[in-house]
Amino acid sequence: ERGLEEKIKDYLPADKQFLVTRNVPCLHRARQMEYTEDDSETQIADDHDEEDWMYTHSNRATKTMEEIAQTIMTEEEEEAEIKRGLEKLELDKIPDLDDIPNMDDIPDMDDQVEEEDDPAVDHSKSKNDKVLQVRTYDVFITYDKYYQTPRMWLFGYDEERRPLTSTQVFEDVSQDYVKKTVTIETHPHLSLNLASIHPCKHAEVMKKIIERMSSKDEENGIRVDQYMIIFLKFLSSVVPTIDYDHTIST
Repeated sequence: ERGLEEKIKDYLPADKQFLVTRNVPCLHRARQMEYTEDDSETQIADDHDEEDWMYTHSNRATKTMEEIAQTIMTEEEEEAEIKRGLEKLELDKIPDLDDIPNMDDIPDMDDQVEEEDDPAVDHSKSKNDKVLQVRTYDVFITYDKYYQTPRMWLFGYDEERRPLTSTQVFEDVSQDYVKKTVTIETHPHLSLNLASIHPCKHAEVMKKIIERMSSKDEENGIRVDQYMIIFLKFLSSVVPTIDYDHTIST
């Protein structure tokens, strides 16, 4: 997009000052996707197996082979469980066929008097209450001349399309980067203060990619569109909640 007239940079095409992808979904908060070092992989050895195996998120579930074995039913235990369930059904008390009323004797629903709505019942809930409500983001990518690399900016909306506060935006950022790599700054082409991923961390990596693109070896060269995909993938660790991958065709 072009942006504000007074903020046009002469080193960029006048009508292509920055990139923007709108309405990018954000399904979860960062705290829902992160776990601590206590949740990391644990190596477990089986006395009857020569090889060890990895058990992830170990503090959230059973940890030892013996405990795992205790959670698995044997065939006999499973059969006994089914029998106990059948006994609870009391199948011997099923009524006689003669006791079952004839369908013709059951009054038609249309003949029933429709009851008035109970004023005590809350009818305010929408049919869409069970539909997952998600945040959305407008994701801007500008060119940072100082670091000579792309830079990402975020403008978020809640489920009702109301702009998110900076505190709410930080809920969608990996906590390792909040107010460090990700800060609130002024967009270079718009009069808006937005959350931005500062390029000081990723500039060196992206510079190496540029050098590879500029190499004379065409076979190993990277196209601009591929470079942008790598850039987005690289930043996914900072904003793992924002699903901009859905906009990339495979």
